[in-house]
Amino acid sequence: MSKTLRFALLGAGVLMLASCKSGMDMSSEYYTVTPEVLEAVAGEVPFSVTGTFPAKFFPKKVVVTATPELRWDGGSVKGESVTLQGEKVDGNNQVVAYKEGGTFTHKDSFKYQPEMAKSELYVTFEATKKGKPFEIAPVKIADGVNATAELYAATATGANTAASQDAFQRIIQQAEKANIMFAIQQAAVRSSETNGDEVKALKEAMKNIAADTKNYAIDNIEVSAFASPDGGVKLNDRLAQDREKNAKNYIQKEIKKGKLDIATESNYTAQDWEGFREKVQNSNLQDKDLILRVLSMYDDPERREAEIKNLSAVYKDLADEILPELRRARLTLNYQIIGRSDEEIKEAFKSDPSVLSLEELLYAATIADNDAEKKAIYTTASKNFPEDYRAFNNLGEMAFKALDFKTAENNFKKALTLKSDAPEVNTNMGLLCLAQNKPADAQTYFAKGGTGKANQEAIGNMYIAQGQYERALTALKGSNTNGEALAMIMTKDYAGAKKVLSAVQNADAYTSYLNAVVAARTNDAAGVAQNLKKAVTMDASMKAKAAADVEFAKFLSAINSL
Repeated sequence: MSKTLRFALLGAGVLMLASCKSGMDMSSEYYTVTPEVLEAVAGEVPFSVTGTFPAKFFPKKVVVTATPELRWDGGSVKGESVTLQGEKVDGNNQVVAYKEGGTFTHKDSFKYQPEMAKSELYVTFEATKKGKPFEIAPVKIADGVNATAELYAATATGANTAASQDAFQRIIQQAEKANIMFAIQQAAVRSSETNGDEVKALKEAMKNIAADTKNYAIDNIEVSAFASPDGGVKLNDRLAQDREKNAKNYIQKEIKKGKLDIATESNYTAQDWEGFREKVQNSNLQDKDLILRVLSMYDDPERREAEIKNLSAVYKDLADEILPELRRARLTLNYQIIGRSDEEIKEAFKSDPSVLSLEELLYAATIADNDAEKKAIYTTASKNFPEDYRAFNNLGEMAFKALDFKTAENNFKKALTLKSDAPEVNTNMGLLCLAQNKPADAQTYFAKGGTGKANQEAIGNMYIAQGQYERALTALKGSNTNGEALAMIMTKDYAGAKKVLSAVQNADAYTSYLNAVVAARTNDAAGVAQNLKKAVTMDASMKAKAAADVEFAKFLSAINSL
């Protein structure tokens, strides 16, 4: 919107030239302001004024100091002054020639305040002619301030927050193990082994677990038999097979004796080089590094065995300490612990929450029927397990979404005292700072928020606050949030913004308000009226906001109908 702008010097010229009866036509458009309507960007309201003075316009002995001033109902703020002088003034200011005229440009900015949404830009003057002051009336040069970009604080509340996850598993895989040891070059299962503590414990667990079908389920018993690497491949292959067969027969008899329905699986390893390597690695043998080097140098089992036997200084220690532990059959009872069902967890919370573990409580909140129930569960978790940060973060998340910033902040800070580097808490705290118009603080928290999707999207909202709209689009792509739509509006992608706003989950008053902005910028009067009405229905304060918003200056009838 190009318009005649009576900047300081124009005002001065009007008075002085009028007194000289110059007869100059002062209706010409000498001055422009960029942008035509002042706009907030990254917390600032930048603008530029350019004036072009015609010939014989600026008197030779006049000095004019002009100061931009943004005025609104109840307040104002002044910018930096600029001083121009005629060509016969003794001074160091920019000179405007009388005969040729001249051009000047003045750039300035104001720190944005929400009250500036409905404001006007003026210039006020101090002028002298031959050292004597004279008065020039203030001149309005532009309207302001388009503050759509500053909606980042409001759209942050609709961002995808980061919940702390539970580690609840209804089915937990478990294993009970016992070893049956064998004499050198023997495969017989000895009673001294079957009567040992390990095997007894496994048989007892087998019976108890099989009897409790509500809480447990047995998968199988796995028999893995081994021979130590000494003795040659052929001998060890036969020996390991026999150990597998005998150990399997033994455990199957025990299963039958207990009248249990348990499947068995078996396998064998003729030369247990992996077990050998592990036990050497974990031993205190003096030359264990030398032995491990031999294992890494040779793949052929016979060559390995020969090289190790050549290490006569350590072979006796191997024969005494390592090899006997490899002559074994390992019995593994594979079973599942079956946790409470969803209904059982819900019922337990109602009757006696103390029986539920932390993970069960955190999971219970995810299957709650409503927010009130979810909040009650997280509150219980925070009281029963005050050393864990997750319930506090999730309570803060709920409060944030409900716009209860004080409660949200208290819970987030409590969570951070328990785990200061928790990424999801830092992400949420950063979003809270954005919602409170504190982008610098938000950046500090986002730096600790990790590389997760929620934090990257949150950073996108921060980019809007910083005026980096293209970067914001990249970070927010696919989030289908008010923030993503706002970034698109700021880059003039109105079709994209409209599409995103239609996909926002849990749309709020600002979703409709942004739709109204899109409608205004695409000259859709009906869309402005429809979306503003919807926004006001959800939040009555939107009526006053829309009335003061220059986005809707052309749609007063829509505002008046609210």
